[in-house]
Amino acid sequence: MTEPGGTTRVAAPPGVPLRQDTVADATATPDREQPYAALGLTADEYARIGATLGRRPTDAELAIYSVMWSEHCSYKSSRKHLRQFAAKAPATDVLLAGIGQNAGVVDVGHGYAVTFKIESHNHPSYVEPFQGAATGVGGIVRDILAMGARPVAVMDSLRFGPADAPDTQRVLPGVVGGISFYGNCLGLPNIGGELAFDPCYLGNPLVNALCVGVLRPEDLKLAAATGPGNQVVLLGSRTGPDGIGGASVLASASFGGSGEGAKRPSVQVGDPFMEKLLVECCLELYHAGLVVGVQDLGAAGVACATTELSAGGGTGMRVALDRVPLRDASLGPAEILMSESQERMMAIVTPANVAPVLSICAKWDVPATVIGEVTDSGRLEMTWHGAPVVDIPPSSAANDGPVYDRPARRPDSQDALASDDAGRLPRPAGPAAASALRADLLLLVGSAEGGDKAWVTEQYDRYVRGDTVLAMPHDAGLLRIDAETGLGVALATDGNGRYCHLDPYAGTQLALAEAHRNVAASGARPLAVTNCLNFGSPEDPAVMWQFTEAVRGLADGCQQLGVPVTGGNVSFYNQTGPTAIRPTPVVGVLGVHDDVRRRVPSGFGLPDAAIVLLGHTRAEFGGSLWAWLRHGHLGGRPPAVDLAAERSLADVLVAAAAEQLVATAHDLSDGGLAMALAEACLTGGTGCAVTLPGDAATFLFSESAARVIVAVRPGSELAFRQLCATNGVPATDIGQTGGTALEIAGWFSVPLAELADLHGSALPALFG
Repeated sequence: MTEPGGTTRVAAPPGVPLRQDTVADATATPDREQPYAALGLTADEYARIGATLGRRPTDAELAIYSVMWSEHCSYKSSRKHLRQFAAKAPATDVLLAGIGQNAGVVDVGHGYAVTFKIESHNHPSYVEPFQGAATGVGGIVRDILAMGARPVAVMDSLRFGPADAPDTQRVLPGVVGGISFYGNCLGLPNIGGELAFDPCYLGNPLVNALCVGVLRPEDLKLAAATGPGNQVVLLGSRTGPDGIGGASVLASASFGGSGEGAKRPSVQVGDPFMEKLLVECCLELYHAGLVVGVQDLGAAGVACATTELSAGGGTGMRVALDRVPLRDASLGPAEILMSESQERMMAIVTPANVAPVLSICAKWDVPATVIGEVTDSGRLEMTWHGAPVVDIPPSSAANDGPVYDRPARRPDSQDALASDDAGRLPRPAGPAAASALRADLLLLVGSAEGGDKAWVTEQYDRYVRGDTVLAMPHDAGLLRIDAETGLGVALATDGNGRYCHLDPYAGTQLALAEAHRNVAASGARPLAVTNCLNFGSPEDPAVMWQFTEAVRGLADGCQQLGVPVTGGNVSFYNQTGPTAIRPTPVVGVLGVHDDVRRRVPSGFGLPDAAIVLLGHTRAEFGGSLWAWLRHGHLGGRPPAVDLAAERSLADVLVAAAAEQLVATAHDLSDGGLAMALAEACLTGGTGCAVTLPGDAATFLFSESAARVIVAVRPGSELAFRQLCATNGVPATDIGQTGGTALEIAGWFSVPLAELADLHGSALPALFG
């Protein structure tokens, strides 16, 4: 239907009345009301758009700015603080691409580079668990593909409300099913991650997906449209109404308690079989040298790809939106721009290469359409059936969005929290201490938090492609990159919302340290970091304080450990109504393994090996799994951070692997030594006998950082002790592997069969 002024009303995101108007209409009707607030823009932001353009925006332009200036795409509340990652980055010659690109890329030697990144799909996964999680995997895979790499593995870091809560029963199986479906269909191994439960995530689960890819350094691709006259080619699925205002808008607002029904139309729908074809098609295009620049279409879809490519190349672009292949013919310019339909890429191709590009796409049954060309105008110009509907400077949308310095204030409650010392909690003592210690171990081992995660991980294919060397339940996922040399890469993700609730600065450094330690435990040298920073509303000064402290902690920690942040994701508005999740920065560390044939597993598989505890143990129970499960307590201080000790510990672990001195290495984190011993016994199928060198409860359940247990190969004890002494790492002999029980001498013994039954039953009992 035609409106006054010659504009035509078309379909729009639910409740958002966008029209199809032209640049001429926008100039002729400067005062027409537009639904900027419904699109997430403030009055000041709307005025700024008008000032940038010298007129009111068209509805198509308004759609572009609304998604590109959303919290999810523009980082407007976090950008000021994220600059620390570059400012404090340690000197390195391995970083080929970093912050600002689709994913970080590092040189790992032998003519190989690796790209990796982690991102969130939290809100969509609550609204529609299966599709939300599935498209989270698909999106991060395309980020890796956009760097010119072959995706080779995925990981996931998951957090839900209490395991027995009805909503967790709804969300968790759908999320796991979505991750499994999409990754397995793509033929990508899922090599590790996390699964945690806590009441703070009820109604706002965290679904963070990581992907890693491999490329040759010379094949690196960037999101830049260069060369006026080059053609803009849209590859992959047709554009539909799914996801309009999805990740970009949905991830930029909190749920109000009834978000499930209200937000359902914003969740994208994935097709992993098309994505598999798209991956192979793009890789053939890359290897044939037919692509000048490339960008994936994820959050903000065509709006994001066109603005970022133009801004990245410092050029202009002319696009005919009516050439975009559609699944729904009723879509107008604004919907086409905002649609987050999956399995799409945008490539910049020279005119001479258009025909071979289209031919290769046809070979792979991947739809491909030329929708525009690169210009030297410095403007992003779009038409709809010949009428101009967009004419903007692309950098104004892609790079020059608002940057806010949100108020940040340490909450008064933090002092009371810190003074509630977990060290005052009653610990097993007296005549009943032995049975109480045994009961506490079994409590941790049999809980959903500490129990076996095989119910989840066995739904994933961990060994497809044949290059997985280690996967869950080992400390890190380890992949073979080059069969001849044995070159490989290890990855681990870690985070602890309890620690960060007590102290976001130290808690974030503890997450970094744990991931760094897990990678080193496999024998790999930690090299680079990615992160997914999950927080509540940035408009809450207390949340903003948590965020600024976490970013500062991560930047300082990476500087001290000598590992740069290569990229990542900020996820704000993780809350239902006024209740925010605990601050949950998830840190991913990538390491290089010189020879995966010398990998170190985390299970006791070799009998008669000396068990050595590395690091100092102190009475540190703040935020511990024992304090939380046994006493329902969260208070005091988290374990002390000692990054110099972490770095020395990593040096010992990497050298011990290279020299084949140890048969097992397993880090101590959640649940302390008690959980580490139980997991090492169960993973390797071999028992152990251990003598505690001090207070039993402290040595079993304290979560002091910078600690690892190793099983030293018989005959290598002296060489290993010398290695530890040279690096200043405390090493305490505590026992020996062997037998069919976990025995704590003088205290208790648990048969491995009993331990395995309890450890393996928690999740199946809840989820079937």
